[in-house]
Amino acid sequence: MNQLAIHGGPPVFPEGPPTWPALEPGVQAALLQTYQDGSWGKYHGPHCAELASTLGQMHGTEFVTLCSSGTIAVELALRGLQVRPGDEVVLAGYDFPGNFRAIEAVGARPVLVDIRPETLCLDEKLLEASIRKETRVVLASHLHSGTANMPLLVRFARQHGLTVLEDACQSPGAQISRQTAGTWGDVSVLSFGGSKLLTAGRGGAVITQQAEIHQRMRVYSDRGNQAFPLSELQAAVLIPQLELLEQRNKTRRENARRLLRLLTGTPGIQPVDTCSEHDQTSYYKLAWLLTSDHLTEHRDDLLTAFRAEGLAIDAGFRGFDRRSTRRCRRASELNHSAWAGRANILLHHPVLLEPPATMDRIAEGITKVITAFTRP
Repeated sequence: MNQLAIHGGPPVFPEGPPTWPALEPGVQAALLQTYQDGSWGKYHGPHCAELASTLGQMHGTEFVTLCSSGTIAVELALRGLQVRPGDEVVLAGYDFPGNFRAIEAVGARPVLVDIRPETLCLDEKLLEASIRKETRVVLASHLHSGTANMPLLVRFARQHGLTVLEDACQSPGAQISRQTAGTWGDVSVLSFGGSKLLTAGRGGAVITQQAEIHQRMRVYSDRGNQAFPLSELQAAVLIPQLELLEQRNKTRRENARRLLRLLTGTPGIQPVDTCSEHDQTSYYKLAWLLTSDHLTEHRDDLLTAFRAEGLAIDAGFRGFDRRSTRRCRRASELNHSAWAGRANILLHHPVLLEPPATMDRIAEGITKVITAFTRP
């Protein structure tokens, strides 16, 4: 029974991981409604307005800009903050590659600081040494299982005259110090990409409390019509998902905690999670870092073995520790970022909506593979 599936043994999940998006009656009804009323093919209809209003209520603002992706949302946010060529934007050395490219797209220079390995998010203690007179913005992402320390980060930014761009693309509905993720930044972004907790295949949103930031993004995007639109059809399928988000986040948290308890003490892996009792992440991915050189060296083989067992476990981002100094400035050593880039493994979120007993099978599969790869 302990023989790996890649060696001919029985997989733990012969049926494979659950698919995403899941079959959802509310989404099916929304699709049918858009067909019946013809709104699926309109430039302007009721669904984008309703989605923007719902997101605004969720984040306590009237200023919500819907757009075509989370990636363009970051660029629009930077333009709304009036980031210009020659400015600097601080971000973590381990982050989504599109954030680095968005900074370059507006002509600014990325400035890299290391992460806290327990959260995979920007280490706010390193910000002091990162700023220069050209520094304008701190871009903080909530990644995988972790959330950035927004109270301290925002306090630092205010003290030094910086603005904060909060990337909540992986964490809709998460709570940080009992405040909703996406409400801490001067401007914040969400993603509705195909793998996300809220999905329309593509899409994003920019959220701000400041009318002038919202207006700058509108002006930039207006090319006779909206140049980076979210469609009425996409908005329609997101609305019923938003209604389920809070309960689904709760289910994911409960299952993630169960799974982490079951795997406590498993050699060679270190869980990534939020540190504060007042934080509640939404678990787009449940993440671990490999602590064994042997496992890290054989990570590709390890991932192949996980997938053969029917587990949707993959690698995350590579990180920016090898980016040329022609493209960015390093404000600190990036040792933790480099470790995260070469040693992360991530469990995709759909299985965290399964019954609690499924977590026992996941723990069995992870233990089975890790044990096989660490056995002398």
